[in-house]
Amino acid sequence: MPEGIRVSRRRFLSGAATAIALPPLEAMFDPNGVAYAAAEGARRATPPVKPETRFVLWFNGNGVVEKYWVPTATGPDYALTPCLTPLAPFRGDIHVITGLDNPSARMPGPGNDHHRSMSSLVSGTSFTGRGAGGASIDQLIAQRIGGETRFRSLQVGVSQESFGESIQRNLSWSGRDRALPPEMIPHKLFDRLFGARDEGWISRKRSILDAVREDAAALKSGLGKQDQARLDEHLSSIRDIERAISTLPPEYAHVEEPEQGGDMKDWPRSAKLQTDLLVHALATGQTRVASYMLTKCQGLSRFPWLGYTAARHHDYTHRDGKAPGYDGPDGQRIMRDICRWHVEEFAYLLARLKSTPEGDGNLLDRTCLLFIHEHAEANDHKNNGLPAIVAGCARKLVTGAHSKMTGTMGDLYLTLGNDVMGAGLDRFPTSSDKLRGVVA
Repeated sequence: MPEGIRVSRRRFLSGAATAIALPPLEAMFDPNGVAYAAAEGARRATPPVKPETRFVLWFNGNGVVEKYWVPTATGPDYALTPCLTPLAPFRGDIHVITGLDNPSARMPGPGNDHHRSMSSLVSGTSFTGRGAGGASIDQLIAQRIGGETRFRSLQVGVSQESFGESIQRNLSWSGRDRALPPEMIPHKLFDRLFGARDEGWISRKRSILDAVREDAAALKSGLGKQDQARLDEHLSSIRDIERAISTLPPEYAHVEEPEQGGDMKDWPRSAKLQTDLLVHALATGQTRVASYMLTKCQGLSRFPWLGYTAARHHDYTHRDGKAPGYDGPDGQRIMRDICRWHVEEFAYLLARLKSTPEGDGNLLDRTCLLFIHEHAEANDHKNNGLPAIVAGCARKLVTGAHSKMTGTMGDLYLTLGNDVMGAGLDRFPTSSDKLRGVVA
């Protein structure tokens, strides 16, 4: 790399209403892996800045089957359960935490157990009858650390089923009854991240890269060979996502009612596109906070790619044989397979983050991820003994273990929000203390 070339993390490739943020390049970091601050021009010497940590809140609805999900042993030598086997390659990057309580879910009020559990899970407050009773944890963190990025936070979704009320269809809340709906359509999330407005791009007849070709060539000429290759890979991956989106059936660009087939779409295909787009946003510094809603609370979807279409997701959660043609044990085994697919998609996100170099590490090293459900044992609508997976953030989070903890989800949120993300949160409604053993 030519002497003196330094590139800001906020450098964009620009052209014709398009702004494509850059991936982590060697030219953005000093020899210690610390990022250079923004400056005018690529060659101007700038002081290093502390690497930024990201936060991702990941959600799956309808709870779990504890005997297939929760490990029996604690500590580093626990055996991965059938639902957790997709995380085997990332054993050293995750901390399985079980035993947490969600106390405000049991307070009397409007709605069913799913309504109350979801509101309490994300905000620590009771369901109002219209939505969450306060801001969700991702938004509390975003309010403190998200102000200097292009997007204070991103809300990403996959399931397009429109069943239920606002509390069942939204994970992020800016305040009482103020939902931040997830973007469920890859076409729209792509355009939001890359600024496409030209009709040729919207109809997918042209590439968004056409607009930044000259800027990219000029930047590439001043980079070292490894950075040149990384820039090429970045642009190629954007083009790959463009092509993948263009091959989706036309109906995927619209949200349909479940009765019209909206829950029968190829979710794994859309989920991976949404994950790829989220990783681009995190890697290029467009946001530091995101929520990812793979399935809905009390979701009524079917899973044709798993071979389960006789009943909907919520039906399979109950041991009483609500799913037609299935008794309790069969329904539990189907839930096992559904939950394992959820974890497979989470593992895909971890893999994408870990394969993205940044400074002296990778993107997973500088991301704190939290995987949660609104219930523990699905059949019982259980609100205590909740499972969670904390992942990433090397050298700060305790990883490589299963821990049974006494405390609340709010205690976990406050611990991650303050000790990992540095958000300086004064309180969370269901928190009384930080959890020990979460942060190294």
